[in-house]
Amino acid sequence: MTAPARPGRALLVVGDANPDLILRGDVVPRFGQAEQLLDAADLVLGGSAAIVACGAARLGVPTRLVAAVGADTYGRLAREMLAARGVDISDLRTAAEPTGLTVVLSGPADRAILTFTGAIGSLEAEHVPLDGVGHLHVASYFLQPRLAAGLPGLFARAHAAGVTTSLDTNWDPTGRWDGVRAALAHADVFLPNAAELAAVTGIADPAAAAATLVSTGTTVVLKAGAAGAGAWWPGGGGCAVPALPVDAVDTTGAGDSFDAGFLAGYLAGAPVERCLAMGVVAGSLSTTAVGGTLAQPDAAELDSALSRLPRAAGAPHPAGAVA
Repeated sequence: MTAPARPGRALLVVGDANPDLILRGDVVPRFGQAEQLLDAADLVLGGSAAIVACGAARLGVPTRLVAAVGADTYGRLAREMLAARGVDISDLRTAAEPTGLTVVLSGPADRAILTFTGAIGSLEAEHVPLDGVGHLHVASYFLQPRLAAGLPGLFARAHAAGVTTSLDTNWDPTGRWDGVRAALAHADVFLPNAAELAAVTGIADPAAAAATLVSTGTTVVLKAGAAGAGAWWPGGGGCAVPALPVDAVDTTGAGDSFDAGFLAGYLAGAPVERCLAMGVVAGSLSTTAVGGTLAQPDAAELDSALSRLPRAAGAPHPAGAVA
């Protein structure tokens, strides 16, 4: 695996912060001014980076967030919810643009996501301070073209300062996937799902796709939802961890909570399989309430759930002690 993060220093998460309006029930739109009645509507904290930051802080990791919100009601709400979850928001920027907003149409088997980027897209690499940082995580690459343009340089600056790096691109709404490989050349850890990994590499088979990135020095952590997760790292290492069975209510932000669990282990210097197990458990538990942050576990809850994680056939239990 790549060099470990610097324990005892802060996790710096860079990306998006905005409210999510989650609508559930009969959410498939019917135009023609047809009114539909919903089962539920919840206004919660959203943004991939914000959810990662909240999840890590909940696990006891000193966490700062760099993001941009507007000087409006949604911006004030985002600030209040982040602070309430223990995230250091001293680097949160106030932009001239209005705060971004995401509407999630959540059905029983799938969901649609509608996003107004607003202030999210105003963030730039030069806005990111690295003082006191042990690890830098960047989320929602494709919602932030200004940040994306400077990301290779930001990652290189982080490495020069002894700071490890990770990237979770999320989906590219344009379908072009421009610039990601240049950023990944400087990333210690990449955290995609299978569709994102295939889109970035042009290779459908996950192991083969991961190999193309591992060969350049990046650890690939693949999030596979109900199938668990897998990882490959330089030097020929690889492992997989099964999913934790839960009664899911809402999968919004589950991948971001996974990132938070994985990075908490990474900052603690844990082996990859332990980090992977922490990610699986954190992501799974987060689905047991509406929104991305309300059911994120604390350290004690995560440790308890790790003991219930199924063991992969022929493998040691991933809940073993941190090395």
